[in-house]
Amino acid sequence: MTGMKRGAGEDPFADDGDGGTAASDQTAGSDGGGTVDSDADGGASSTPPEDDQPTTRRSMQIPYKFRRDGVQDGRSRVPLFLQPETKTAERDTLRDLEDRFGDDVSLTDLREALVMVGLEHLDEVEAQLEEWGYGMTFE
Repeated sequence: MTGMKRGAGEDPFADDGDGGTAASDQTAGSDGGGTVDSDADGGASSTPPEDDQPTTRRSMQIPYKFRRDGVQDGRSRVPLFLQPETKTAERDTLRDLEDRFGDDVSLTDLREALVMVGLEHLDEVEAQLEEWGYGMTFE
């Protein structure tokens, strides 16, 4: 988006792709004359003043929901078999979250979120597995 002024017209969903250098390139090349490598010449002429740097170097990552083509993008298919009470709780949770967000929530996204949260709370996962009989010995 060369030739545009910095500010309200910037695309908040622009993909910088290379880890954050696009924001500094846009700032340096805002006159449309190409990109400027501020480190190569060692000069500070293309570097914004110190008080501008934190806002110009900040890169924004597009949330997964908006950068994918469909809910299966970037995911591996895994079979999931649920007990009836788990399936009911999943459905109720989906409805509750849709009410909270005021938007549709993908069942695929919900399931992956539940797995990720479970991975961060292994003590609770261990307790559930123990309730199902894991760890029992019959000696």
